Amino acid sequence: MASIVFLHGLESGPGGNKAVWLRARYGAYTPKLETGSFPDAVAGAAAAIAEHAPRVVVGSSYGGAVATKLLLDGVWSGPTVLIAPAAHRLGLDAALPPGARVIVLHGELDDIVPLADSHRLVASAGAGVELWTIPGGDHRLNTILTDGTLARALEKLGLPIQIA
Repeated sequence: MASIVFLHGLESGPGGNKAVWLRARYGAYTPKLETGSFPDAVAGAAAAIAEHAPRVVVGSSYGGAVATKLLLDGVWSGPTVLIAPAAHRLGLDAALPPGARVIVLHGELDDIVPLADSHRLVASAGAGVELWTIPGGDHRLNTILTDGTLARALEKLGLPIQIA
């Protein structure tokens, strides 16, 4: 059992900055997603969640789209952090499900996934969904690791802050 399952971005993987940071501080499970097939990525992520029973799922960009799909399909209904989720870019235009507990982190200077996409994603969501805009943040959002933003989001979703 891992406290977190982390779903990486399209050009990242289990060795990326966020994956390494989450593994070191929270013992996150960081599977390698199939980036050539979105349905295969979703199936792999669903299997990882079933096997590791996390308390929180964190998805970044492409992995955020995967996590969004899992929420929409009811495969995952627990607390979720979406980092610059590419959900709209992959055709997921539905609102998050009622009762979802989601924090969306998105940089105001993201030139890969427009901040407007995250505004659309949370616009019709319930009270349990928040958008945290990161001033000066680009798509990679590595600053959320060093400035404590990701740790605060995880704490708000029930995981105590881990310091390493």
